[in-house]
Amino acid sequence: MLAGKKGLVIGIANDKSIAYGCAQAFRRDGADLAVTYLNQKAEKYVRPLAENVDASIIAPLDVCDEAQADALFADIGEKWGKLDFVLHCIAFAPADDLHGRVVDCSRDGFLTAMDISCHSFQRIAKRAEPLMADGGALLTVSYMGSERVIDHYGIMGPVKAALESATRYMAAELGPQGIRVHAISPGPLLTRAASGIAEFDNLMTQARARSPEHRLVTIDEIGDLASFLASDRSRAITGDVIHIDGGYHIMG
Repeated sequence: MLAGKKGLVIGIANDKSIAYGCAQAFRRDGADLAVTYLNQKAEKYVRPLAENVDASIIAPLDVCDEAQADALFADIGEKWGKLDFVLHCIAFAPADDLHGRVVDCSRDGFLTAMDISCHSFQRIAKRAEPLMADGGALLTVSYMGSERVIDHYGIMGPVKAALESATRYMAAELGPQGIRVHAISPGPLLTRAASGIAEFDNLMTQARARSPEHRLVTIDEIGDLASFLASDRSRAITGDVIHIDGGYHIMG
């Protein structure tokens, strides 16, 4: 589905990462990839995984560092001259704000969570747009806590709601250029990011018990969906929040 396409993957932390499941699917389906890592400490974990998917570009990217982002996209432009899809799979909130009540969230904590988890997607899209002269796809990752109150999800609920709203507005703005924008909303699964949420094991147990399929989604299944959305086969779909959770989101 993706033969000849060039894609950027942001957010691989380890082999359990949603972003890694997606990268494997992208590569399996023929895409050439650029993979980023957060910092020097993370590089030793991410680089072997990037090499496993034959990434042509492996580069640092702290989304708060504008110079790093500029350098990454300059490298992509020089080596490829185009970009067909981006996967943005990062989120962060300071621990004190994440574990506290939404009403108690500090201003700095809220701004940090919004900047890294939401606005960074817009900044990446702005840089990707000139490289998508023939159209493309921008993918981000959300969670059902954007739509309903999930115990212990805290400030990330409002932040993910903002991310989903941004997805819709960006889809409307970039649609005339043939650029589609999607938010993928997986059910709970154990990733490094999820491990920071209190009592996440209970959330996974509930999801397994209550979903129609009585199981959790896998990173490979999320990757299959992401690969479809990055491909021309999804050319009439944009602006949606697409749940992949064995039907858990339909249950009351």
